[in-house]
Amino acid sequence: MQARPYILAETNWKTVKDTDYQVAVLPWGATEAHNYHLPYATDNFESQYVAAEAARKAWEKGAKVIVLPGIPFGVNTGQLDVELCINMNPSTQYAILKDVTDVLLRHGIYKLVILNAHGGNNFKTMIRELAIDYPDMFASSIDFWRIGDAKKYFDEPGDHAGELETSIILHLHPELVRPLEEAGPGKGKNYRLKGFKEGWATSQRHWTKVTEDTGVGNPAKSTAEKGRIYLDMVTSEVGHFLAELAATGLEDMYE
Repeated sequence: MQARPYILAETNWKTVKDTDYQVAVLPWGATEAHNYHLPYATDNFESQYVAAEAARKAWEKGAKVIVLPGIPFGVNTGQLDVELCINMNPSTQYAILKDVTDVLLRHGIYKLVILNAHGGNNFKTMIRELAIDYPDMFASSIDFWRIGDAKKYFDEPGDHAGELETSIILHLHPELVRPLEEAGPGKGKNYRLKGFKEGWATSQRHWTKVTEDTGVGNPAKSTAEKGRIYLDMVTSEVGHFLAELAATGLEDMYE
């Protein structure tokens, strides 16, 4: 394998000390059950692939982007009774963000993108607090599955381990996907209350009360080709964002 200069885990100090990196990308996923057929590291595979491929596309545009090693644990407070779902509290996530930010600033990197692949993670308030603790850092986050209209690519994208995620892993790691006939239907229950149904009220879902197989979304129509096409769109959009961010001065973010 040839080292990719935009992947910190693969590169070396000779390359790093000679490169003026403009943007750091931090992939962030989770370790959790994904129905009966997908691996626990599904979100980690997604975040790290999207970050790496987007960085490659940005690098080809001249942007000096560096992808940091991914964080494999996310907020899973609603799944504490699901065996070996590993929870990381938001306060712990923020402590990690502060430490990473401190290192980046010491080495002249003032732009950070969190590439998120887990719905339980929410970095918006952390970015606000980070702006107080580290005002010189321009931090942002991307939820990759919100890019574009997933219904253009999938019959039923699903919320968790459904057609979207299954198609992605079929493309990236087909050897880790159990036969789809072994997957559960991913039938998820909804809240009874009107405010939750309409989206203007929010709470934490108790996952084992929502779904029996840990999935929300039917994976039956998943294919590797759907995953490939969707990921090409997503990584192109993120790559363009990274290139734009690298080229834009901190004083020129608004028009």
